[in-house]
Amino acid sequence: MSVEPNGEILAPLLHTLAESLDVRDIFARISEAARTIVPHDFLMMGIMNPDGVTVRVEGISGELPDLPRVVPVDPALQRALFEHEVIVFNDVRTVKGGARCLARIQMDDAAPVELEIDLQPIFRYLVTTRGYRSFLRVAVRLRGEMLGGMIFSAVSPEAFSSADRTGARQIANCVALALAHQRLAEEVKKGAEARAQAERLEVRVKHLAEELDARGRHQVIGQSKKWQAVLEHAKKVAPTEATVLLFGESGTGKEVGARFIHRSSPRADGPFVALNCAALPEHLLESELFGHEKGAFTGALATRPGKIEQAAGGVLFLDEVGEMSPAVQAKFLRVLQEREFQRVGGTRTIKADIRVLAATNRDLKAAVAEGRFREDLYYRLAVFDITLPPLRERLEDLPVLVDAFLSELGTSIGRRPASISAEAQTRLAAYRWPGNVRELRNAIERAVILCDGSEITTEHLPLGIASSESVTYRAAAPVPTRGTLDATEREMIVAALARAGQNKSKAARLLGLTRAQLRSRIEKHGITSD
Repeated sequence: MSVEPNGEILAPLLHTLAESLDVRDIFARISEAARTIVPHDFLMMGIMNPDGVTVRVEGISGELPDLPRVVPVDPALQRALFEHEVIVFNDVRTVKGGARCLARIQMDDAAPVELEIDLQPIFRYLVTTRGYRSFLRVAVRLRGEMLGGMIFSAVSPEAFSSADRTGARQIANCVALALAHQRLAEEVKKGAEARAQAERLEVRVKHLAEELDARGRHQVIGQSKKWQAVLEHAKKVAPTEATVLLFGESGTGKEVGARFIHRSSPRADGPFVALNCAALPEHLLESELFGHEKGAFTGALATRPGKIEQAAGGVLFLDEVGEMSPAVQAKFLRVLQEREFQRVGGTRTIKADIRVLAATNRDLKAAVAEGRFREDLYYRLAVFDITLPPLRERLEDLPVLVDAFLSELGTSIGRRPASISAEAQTRLAAYRWPGNVRELRNAIERAVILCDGSEITTEHLPLGIASSESVTYRAAAPVPTRGTLDATEREMIVAALARAGQNKSKAARLLGLTRAQLRSRIEKHGITSD
């Protein structure tokens, strides 16, 4: 695109355009420089949106806070704008209540004619609100593509001449070149950001591979088909921002799965913040989740950010989400819908830059049917659901899990057992593992401590596991029904409480649960202390 030779007049404008890659930042100065070429009182630039039916106001030369920033374009006017480079509206006068106007209109180099036309939103605003009587609209094109237009406005009714049309074309050509450079700079920036993101992801993948080989409490262990299917689903959903709901019995590794998704995602460099919804009563859960302002309730001596704020830029993991009270469910639904929230006792709206991963061992669909869990929240959480198999359905992973726990615990305790007896291995394989992988780890930790560096035998295993030969479980056996599982769970809790002398902390350790989880299940089954 060439600029008509008038270098001396155009020099101030070209100098101004060269000072910034973003035309929007210097638009007022563009207007000032252009005023020596086309005298005007106000200058505006609109860029056509991708939808082809609206225009976005990208630059104005003054402060007009009530000016519409996105306006529709009448199809007839749009055709005229595409067909004509310059359209001049002189002596604009409103008629019929301001909805239409009379104007002397000249398109390109044709003779001017007086017409009555509809006033478009931008022109209606400039005529009726700001009092402008003349307009010169010039197309802004880039390599033949119509980007939008510039509108020169003036209070005088006969402001624009034939010479102004030529000058306006020159100004539009200069601005189009500046927009071309701006677009190129934006594309370069996007490319650099994409490459940087790819490099960060590559580093994260490398770190993830190293972490998977390392020993740790949240390591991902297992080669069984069911466990590998879980990991495949996790890998597919990890790069997205989708909310994930992990289903599984207590101790199956739902937090392990959540951390795997976090480490594999673009948010890997952000925090992973976990909150157990069953561990706190309603008012404390709300404060812990949303934070609170000073004086919001008795004991709120200072403002405290909640888990949502702490997880900004990363992942918020809600364990046992099915235990949320209805009131907290309603408030958290707004976080997922609007991505904003308020602290308890606060009025300021805070943006929630988080990805939500949730977990439950409850049948949430049944809870929805029974009215105990919000249906809309359930579908917001279960955008992508993953079911983790219980340990009894992936017994082929038992040896590698045991070996991993022996190495990890041997290092932390300072001594690794010399070996584990064949009988002890048989008992481990025969046990039903109602507490799943968490219960296995607790059993191995107990055995490592008791064996004192010698061989682990059945006497070092918890009583229920040591006598497990009479309840051998085979993977091919039918999966128990929900009712049977509930009855079994109740019996185990009652037995553990009796064995622990009704001490809930000890009983929880025997079952491989936290005290809060045990309390939740005691309430669920209506168990009372003798």
